[in-house]
Amino acid sequence: MSNKLKVRYYKPKSDIALDITDIQNFVYDMSRCIKCKGCTWVDHTYMPGAKFMTRCPSATKYEFDAYGAYGKMRIGHAMAEGVLEWNDKALEIIYACTLCGACDVGCKRNLDLEVELTLEALRVKAVKDGVGPMPAHKKIADNIVKKHNFYGSAQKDRTGWITKGITPAKKADVLYFVGCTASYVNKEISQSTAKIFKASGTDFMLMPNEWCCGNTLFSVGMLDEAKALAERNVEEMRKTGAKTLVTSCAEGYRMWKVDYPKLLNISTADLGFEVLHLVEFVDEKIKDGALKMKKPFDTRMTYHDACSLSRLSEPWTPWEGKRGWMGCVEPRLRRRRGTNGVYSQPREILKAIPGVNLIEMPRTRENAYCCGAGRGTKEAFPEFARFSANHRLEEVKEVGAETLVTACPWCKNNFTQAVKANGDDVQVLDISEVICASIKG
Repeated sequence: MSNKLKVRYYKPKSDIALDITDIQNFVYDMSRCIKCKGCTWVDHTYMPGAKFMTRCPSATKYEFDAYGAYGKMRIGHAMAEGVLEWNDKALEIIYACTLCGACDVGCKRNLDLEVELTLEALRVKAVKDGVGPMPAHKKIADNIVKKHNFYGSAQKDRTGWITKGITPAKKADVLYFVGCTASYVNKEISQSTAKIFKASGTDFMLMPNEWCCGNTLFSVGMLDEAKALAERNVEEMRKTGAKTLVTSCAEGYRMWKVDYPKLLNISTADLGFEVLHLVEFVDEKIKDGALKMKKPFDTRMTYHDACSLSRLSEPWTPWEGKRGWMGCVEPRLRRRRGTNGVYSQPREILKAIPGVNLIEMPRTRENAYCCGAGRGTKEAFPEFARFSANHRLEEVKEVGAETLVTACPWCKNNFTQAVKANGDDVQVLDISEVICASIKG
């Protein structure tokens, strides 16, 4: 073999890391996208039919290649190589995306490219370059920085959801992180969660001065602000001495379990406490006999997998190493494929409720279609959020479900608004409400 060929086929290994603060870490991923559209279409082995065959809300809504992950990867590659500058359309394309992870799941069944991290890194780059985020996001960010909550409400009203019969402990092994939406808007979720704790005989405490988890800040690329919140919240949690943090919000769950470790460059296991979603907590309590659900809930029900509780919820482990020939990396990298999310627990809970006839939608688990509300989408692109919710509701109607249940207030609110606007005859509930209603006494 000639020296020339040796140079061509035996390139030096390059240093890389799963670090979204530097877009250069993902040039390989962006350049190796072959535009197969596995990020857009549900795999043929799971294909539920021509009516529900897409997985990407952006590509489904806008029907133009630039809006799919394959288009964003090409745009990002051009920017990373310095041959394309930001413009209004490029910025819109990068943010008109729910960051739901469906594209990442699809790609990792084929090429193992880090699509989700690339899309996050592109938003970080937009903010660093002074063009991002979108105006609507800046208003939310201002609320979070100044008022410590998404809505800009008074901090003194954060515990206004606590009613007679709900008595948080001053000290407990379990801390309930309520989140902004369950504190100020969907009080039925926080109240139901507190009643579930009581019914299971579990003492729970609250964070002495709870602040926003920073989900929107992180999602739109405002990493400095998000990291400051992560450092503050993790430290406050550790000070309480609680062993387990429980949340009833899927977005908050992902932040604490995945994105806080990502921001702090630690693994999920190094947080110093366990992070659980309410459905994981309840599933454990049912299995050990501490919680019994005996009151019938007669309905034909379907469950929506919230993205941040399902394919985006796998634990985080920092990684850095070298990439060599044919993209091979060392040390070995355990990919987060979205298949080990929280899938069985909510279904087991609903099946345990008398009277519930649980049916699945065509797209389910890691292939589920996003509600359209999260990661800054609803604030900047409300029409897109409505489109995604309506598209998902077609599945609900297709299977003849009377009740749609999810485990995230963002999903509940977006679906509820769409149902009301359409005049649909579908009941939308959070799983905390269903559990609470089925607890006898």
